[in-house]
Amino acid sequence: MSEDFEIDTDDLQRRMNGAVASLRTEFASLRTGRAAASMLDPIMVEAYGQKTPINQVGTVNVPEPRMVTINVWDKSMVQAVEKAIRESGLGINPQLNGTIIMLPIPELNEERRRELTKVAAQYAENARVSIRNVRRDGMDQLKKAKADGMSEDDHKIWTDEVQQMTDATIKGVDAALEHKQEEIMQV
Repeated sequence: MSEDFEIDTDDLQRRMNGAVASLRTEFASLRTGRAAASMLDPIMVEAYGQKTPINQVGTVNVPEPRMVTINVWDKSMVQAVEKAIRESGLGINPQLNGTIIMLPIPELNEERRRELTKVAAQYAENARVSIRNVRRDGMDQLKKAKADGMSEDDHKIWTDEVQQMTDATIKGVDAALEHKQEEIMQV
């Protein structure tokens, strides 16, 4: 390989891994019928004039498999936290007990499980699109390098490397999706 035309595969891999990390974060927010503190991660509370994650206004605990509790540190923030949870679309009805907000996790019915697997599939497709966009950027770099004088052999080697990286990352997304769908459908 010619040293004149180095493609930054580390940057491409980092960006692809970023798409996978984002997917895992989105998967963590999907309810599977079991309580998890991470399901509250995407919820932002209007606190002190700015949007703040729930875990920065109170302590989030999972005392039992079907219950999440939030011990809100500032009593004046309890109503804002409750409102943020109600408006989040999680389908959970918060119960107040002083500064503690209890979130009983209802059993998922079959229809809701199927909906959640579709949502998970959509998240995975968005991650695949992001990965393919990174691949396209890499291929554009290769086209430019070829136009600037990169040899056919080097171009082929780099193209294959970018494609292998893309295939491996997408395979990881597919595996994560399959695992999440199994987790959701588990009764």
